[in-house]
Amino acid sequence: DGFRLDAVKHISTEFLNEWIDTMREVCDKELLIIAENWVVDNINELEEYVEATGGRTQLFDSMLHHNFYLAAQAGQEYDLTTIFDNTLVQNNPLLSITFVDNHDSQPLQSLESFVEEWFRPLGYAMILLREGGIPCVFYTDVYDANYEEDGNKVELKAVASLPQMLKVRELLAYGLQRDYLDHPNCIGWTREGDEEYENSGLAVLLSNGEEGFKTMEVGAKFSGKTFVDVLGYRTEEVVINEEGFGEFLCPAGSVSVWILKV
Repeated sequence: DGFRLDAVKHISTEFLNEWIDTMREVCDKELLIIAENWVVDNINELEEYVEATGGRTQLFDSMLHHNFYLAAQAGQEYDLTTIFDNTLVQNNPLLSITFVDNHDSQPLQSLESFVEEWFRPLGYAMILLREGGIPCVFYTDVYDANYEEDGNKVELKAVASLPQMLKVRELLAYGLQRDYLDHPNCIGWTREGDEEYENSGLAVLLSNGEEGFKTMEVGAKFSGKTFVDVLGYRTEEVVINEEGFGEFLCPAGSVSVWILKV
């Protein structure tokens, strides 16, 4: 249970702090409070809001969304090693609500900054399969959308790989994270898994240019085991060596999610 608070920059923080404390006291539970404070050019504004509210609310990470938007526009000219720079998920992951797009950023809206279709799977991999942040999925990325305004027609397509990534998040995206944000056009990370979740652990590799490859560590417990791309973009199988490393691949301008072959 909880509340989504819209346009909080126009609401007194003193009032909100008192209101949130009162609601939690009356309801006798730790309500989830998510606030929308749309900022795309100054992470300090979000940090100052966190301080002013004493961390009472989670905040939509509009800075990360804007990085996705710029990255999609720039293509291979964007330096992916900086994709998380100046974002709430980097600075304060427990209070960050990560998202690719929402109703404010979709086409024909006043804050339009819609992430191009080719980059959307990359964005979802970055919010769903990493340990930081609380991801929020946009309705149209699951169900499609068609609408018209002032004679302008818009068709938004669902992200085909999203259901699979949601299932991977639920079942496999656990454990120690190792980052490989070391190339401007190809980055990745791994999750070592958790014994509580059977067959958990994964490796993610994405590229905004040519097809990518990278040697990454998933952990020695996977030595001799085989990983496959659950999204089906790569047909190769990756065998993990004695030290727990494997050479993972991804298609050009896309993402591959590698999981244990069972």
